[in-house]
Amino acid sequence: METYAFPVSGRVCARILTIAMAAAFGAGLGGAQAQGLQTVGKGEGQVDIVAWPGYIERGETDKSYDWVTEFEKKTGCKVNVKTAGTSDEMVALMNEGGFDLVTASGDASLRLIAGKRVQEVNVNLIPSYSKVDPRLQNAPWHTVEGKHYGVPYQWGYNVLAYNTKVFKKPPTSWSVVFEEQKLPDGKSNKGRVQAFDGPIYIADAALYLKSAKPALGIKDPYQLNEDQYKAALDLLRKQRKLVSRYWHDAMIQVDDFKNEGVVASSSWGFQVNLLQSEKRPIGSIVPKEGATGWADTTMLHVNAKNPNCAYMWMEHSINAKTQGDLAAWFGSVPSVPAACKGNALLGDKGCETNGYNEFDRISFWKTPTAKCADHPEKGCVPYYRWVSDYIAVLGGR
Repeated sequence: METYAFPVSGRVCARILTIAMAAAFGAGLGGAQAQGLQTVGKGEGQVDIVAWPGYIERGETDKSYDWVTEFEKKTGCKVNVKTAGTSDEMVALMNEGGFDLVTASGDASLRLIAGKRVQEVNVNLIPSYSKVDPRLQNAPWHTVEGKHYGVPYQWGYNVLAYNTKVFKKPPTSWSVVFEEQKLPDGKSNKGRVQAFDGPIYIADAALYLKSAKPALGIKDPYQLNEDQYKAALDLLRKQRKLVSRYWHDAMIQVDDFKNEGVVASSSWGFQVNLLQSEKRPIGSIVPKEGATGWADTTMLHVNAKNPNCAYMWMEHSINAKTQGDLAAWFGSVPSVPAACKGNALLGDKGCETNGYNEFDRISFWKTPTAKCADHPEKGCVPYYRWVSDYIAVLGGR
C-alpha cells in the first residue's frame, strides 16, 4: 500500500448512545416528506450542517485543507458545523432539529428517512450529480422507492489492520480477531486484538460467519433471522475474551498499535495511513470474507431553514477539487471518480490506496429492519435489538 501523510483528523467515534429512535424500525421503511424545491434561489446567508469530525474543513488545522472558505465567498452562505461522533448521535441531532444538512452513514440514513427527518432531494438542482460514481447514484442507503434522499459524499471500508512484524505475510481471514489462535510469532492473539465499539459491528461477525459457517445461510449481514443473529452474538461473546479494547476513537487506536501491543483489529484507512506515514510496521488487507464499510450521504432536513444554501453546498460538496482534498485528508474514497486524478493532495494513486477497487467486496452499513427481503415470512432482527444486545456483549452478558 502506498502511504500518504494525513493531518490529525478522521472519524472519531464516541461511545454507544442508547437512543430510543431505533424502535421505529420494527415495521420497515416509509417515505419521508418531500418539500419539492424547484429552483435554487438566493442564499439565506448560512447553512447548518451536522458532520463527522474532519469532514468539513476550513484550513484551521492545516491551511492546505480548506473547502469551506471559497464556498462562503462565492455564495455568501456561512457554513456552521456541529460535529457528531456516532450515527446514533447524528440521528438524535436531526430529530431535535435546527440543522439543514447531515453527512449520514448507511446505518443512519434509512433511519432518518423512515423517521421522516429528511426530505427528498431534487437532483435536477444539483448539476454535478451526473458525475457521481454510478455505483453510488442509486444506492439503497439513500434511495427509497426510486426517490433520492441525499447526495453521496465519501465512502470507505473497514480493513483488517495488522502488525507486519507479527504477520510476515498478511493474514487472509478475519478469524485472527474472532477466534482464539496462535499467531505467526508463536503467541496467542488473546489480549492483542481489538473490535469496533458500535452495534453495527454485529454485521462484521455475521460477514465472517457467512463464510466460516455457510450452513447458517447468511446472505446479507444486515438481514439476520433469529438463528443467524444468535450465532453472531455467540461469536462476539467468545471474541470478548480476546479483545484488549473496543475502539471508538481513531487516535486512541493509533496509540494502541504503537504502544499497547495491539497486533490486529478492524480499522479505517485513516489510522493505517497515519501509522504508515510515521514508518510504523502496519499493513492492511480486505480478507477473503470481504469487509463491511461506510458510504456517507449529505441529506437535507425535512424542515431545513436554509434550503437554498443547502442545495448550493450539496453541489459544492461533489466538485472534483473538494472530493479529492477530502479523500486525502480523511483516507476515504471520493464519490466522484474524476477526483481521483490530478489532485496534488490525494495523488494519482490515492483512490486505489484508499480502496476504490474494493467496492464490490464491501458490505456497506445499512440499518437492520424487521421487514427484510432475505426472510420475508418471519422477518429479521431490527436495529433496536442490535443496540441493546451489543451493549450486553460489551458488559459480558
